[in-house]
Amino acid sequence: MERKRIDGGETRRPTGAAVIRPELTIALFRAFFEEWAETGYAAVSLERVAARAGAGKAAIYRRWPSKLEFACEAIRSVEVMRLGCTDQGSLQADINEYLRATRAVLRHPLVRRIIPDLVAERLRSHELAALLQGIAEARRQFGHRLLDRAIARNELRADLDRELALDLLFAPLYARMIVRGKYFTNADLDRLGIALHAAVMAC
Repeated sequence: MERKRIDGGETRRPTGAAVIRPELTIALFRAFFEEWAETGYAAVSLERVAARAGAGKAAIYRRWPSKLEFACEAIRSVEVMRLGCTDQGSLQADINEYLRATRAVLRHPLVRRIIPDLVAERLRSHELAALLQGIAEARRQFGHRLLDRAIARNELRADLDRELALDLLFAPLYARMIVRGKYFTNADLDRLGIALHAAVMAC
């Protein structure tokens, strides 16, 4: 019988046709994020994750053949960096909504610890590069739609530097909240929104 490779080089045989319970899968995702936030990705123990979720290791082995696949599906399950981007009627209003949605994501205590570790892990190895790139691209798609709407309203030039504009929208929040560990008040966001509107117009 074929053996499946598991974290740390260990191998396990498939355990048969046990029923995959959605509620346990959700508990395993939550336990994985908690473990990741405490230890960093490299030190995540699937055995400890299972224990946190009140399950046995077989519950993980039945679902994912490796820690990397577990991590990828966990991220996809919560779409941790995907943001709503509804049309607010103007570029300024869209920027303000984008900033508030981004702040809400970055305020989450697990996100604040996992995202920097993702970036650091990418520098140490290529294992998580595709995962981090996927998160970044998913977020930027919302930014592209924001820019598309502004172009359609004739608020922005069609030939603006999109990459620069998208970097500007996210970088100030990330720098203050994740890198510096500071907070943005509503008044701070309002001032930032005005500054970013002018900056994006100049791109």
